[in-house]
Amino acid sequence: MGDHDIHGLGPLDLNLLRTFLAVHRLGSFTAAARQLSLSQSTVTTQIRALENRLGRELFERRAQGVTPLPHADELAGRLSAPLDQLAVITGEEPSSTVAPVHLAGPAEFMSVAGLKVLAPLIAQGVRLRVAIGLTEPLLEELRAGRHDLVVATRRPRGRTLHFELLADEEFVLVAAPAWADRLKGQELLTALESFPLITYAEDLPIARRYWRHVFGRRLHAQAAITVPDLRGVLTAVTAGAGWSVLPSYLCQGELASGALRLLHQPEDPPINTAYLVQRPGSSTNPHVTLVREQLLAAAKIW
Repeated sequence: MGDHDIHGLGPLDLNLLRTFLAVHRLGSFTAAARQLSLSQSTVTTQIRALENRLGRELFERRAQGVTPLPHADELAGRLSAPLDQLAVITGEEPSSTVAPVHLAGPAEFMSVAGLKVLAPLIAQGVRLRVAIGLTEPLLEELRAGRHDLVVATRRPRGRTLHFELLADEEFVLVAAPAWADRLKGQELLTALESFPLITYAEDLPIARRYWRHVFGRRLHAQAAITVPDLRGVLTAVTAGAGWSVLPSYLCQGELASGALRLLHQPEDPPINTAYLVQRPGSSTNPHVTLVREQLLAAAKIW
């Protein structure tokens, strides 16, 4: 942290650091005060005192909670593991109101599969705060303490994070029945390259990967529709706009009902592996363990 490095400031009150970490994780002075059984004014005073000691602001105050500034993310990344371990050693009792579990992952997975799987836990008192985004930024935020668990579409690099295999998602080539019927009697690849393609991005990342893995050739096509959310791709394909390649979990209902049809069934379909990632060490929040175990158990039958 440059000239304001925490080691050059002399001893810091652990209570200030605990309060800082709670605010960073919860994104709110009010929520941190509730978790720590403090008044909101005490939390505000402690954060201001820490900012004065460090000589810089740590949070951007907003109408709805606070947003950590870059130095706050850096400080949280250095404090998370030591303070969590200290809480385990000292046997701190959990707050009467268990903190929400901060879970993050891809928008499509969290919206379609993750929340469906985790819904039963709400009756057990679990509270969820779900963030969506791309894997690499989410993993950086996890290292900094912004999340408790991240569903990642890539295996994390390095040893700073603990990961477990969550599931393998299979990609399928699909279209609405009207387009599937038009393919009858035609050479599949030639026909598809002239039919409307609905895809996630202009460079056709999923479809190109399917072509390379299954057919061993490049895909020569332009997108008729691009939408950066696979749920939108699914909606357009089901409505008859064209064809696409989608993860099977996303469209299994449509395939079962006949709203979509498989256009090809390779023996070795391309897959994408999802990982469940958290910081090393035991979380002091028992609900993090409940969420983790529920996701892993559900993944075994996907």
